[in-house]
Amino acid sequence: MAPASVLQSLRHGLTEFGVMVSRPWAFALVTAYGATWLYFDRESFGWHGFAVLATWLMTLVIQRAVHRDTQAIHAKLDELLHTQEGARNRLTKLDKEEPEIIEKHRERARRTD
Repeated sequence: MAPASVLQSLRHGLTEFGVMVSRPWAFALVTAYGATWLYFDRESFGWHGFAVLATWLMTLVIQRAVHRDTQAIHAKLDELLHTQEGARNRLTKLDKEEPEIIEKHRERARRTD
């Protein structure tokens, strides 16, 4: 693979990972990890272990809230685009692109205004 395609695959993988950890099963996975930790090595858990699990769970809560808000904004914008005559339908699929491609699209749109 060429370096550019590896980097693009990595970016896509990171984006998909961010979407995956916003799912409810991620909370179950962190809870299972904590239960396993307690079962196999209760002595090392302590405040440090509690802080680690709390940090992971709060990260998941924040990621889920951001993902929910982003999806809601996209749904609202898609609805607005569908109601406007002359709006390009391909813009409703822009959220499927990588963030760098979206930024380039926004820069081009700003220059044409």
